[in-house]
Amino acid sequence: MPLTTRFIDPFTDYGFKRLFGTEANKELLIAFLNLFLPQKHQITELRYARNEFSGLNEMDRKAVFDLYCIAQNGDRFIVELQQARQVFFKDRSVFYSSYPIQEQGQVGRWNFELQSVYMIAVLDFILTDNADVVSTVQLKDQHNQVFYDKLTYIYMEMPKFTKTEDQLETQSDKWLYILKYLPHLYERPDWIQERILNNLFDAAEVANLSRSERSHYEESLRTYRDLENTLSYSEEKGLRRGMEKGMEKGMEKGQRDQQLATARKALEAGLSTAITATLTGLSEKEIRDLMND
Repeated sequence: MPLTTRFIDPFTDYGFKRLFGTEANKELLIAFLNLFLPQKHQITELRYARNEFSGLNEMDRKAVFDLYCIAQNGDRFIVELQQARQVFFKDRSVFYSSYPIQEQGQVGRWNFELQSVYMIAVLDFILTDNADVVSTVQLKDQHNQVFYDKLTYIYMEMPKFTKTEDQLETQSDKWLYILKYLPHLYERPDWIQERILNNLFDAAEVANLSRSERSHYEESLRTYRDLENTLSYSEEKGLRRGMEKGMEKGMEKGQRDQQLATARKALEAGLSTAITATLTGLSEKEIRDLMND
């Protein structure tokens, strides 16, 4: 595969943020999110907010989101692209969602009313055991009734999306297909009729990038491909070791090897200690120890 194709790969950090994280392409993010939101939470306007949160004190861990947005009515949206499998990604989702809740606290008299918080994750791996491509999660009681409807997690597990072009029925089908196969397309499909989808293809044209933007994209693309290669090798190696031992201990060792190999590759690609820790599930101390080896 050549370094760059006609259209941007949205699974690169640069590609995802260019398509969905810029003022020029805000309309794309609104249209994409609205496909998966209930009618009462449809977005008409949003603003990008700072995506880095500090803890309650200096010793607390920081949280850095890919995108963080606030809608016209005050609803909060964390939008994450996760390229590599993370063992505790569900825990991470809950941890991340606590920050938009905390920031709504008010000094003085306050009745504790909160605006809705959404954690929306586009995943390049399988998270759940069911066959659903898109999973929506809320707090429910023992009678399976929604207990609290202002905290919602939406997971899009892209490996589960297997529809072909002739099987696309809904707008969400079209968006998911484009996200998954965009870098493999040479032309716009004939079924692209909607203005918003044409705008998406316009924004994704590599030829429209400036020299500087193209340089940043190519660097991001190399990092993503290196990560893919590392994960493929590590998963194969870990699985082989686990099968040879025939024991759970072997599988755990393989998983650990995968985390360390991914961390080394991420550091070599110039990613920070914090981002590498988030990517691999290792602690920042473990990352620093790895750097000192």
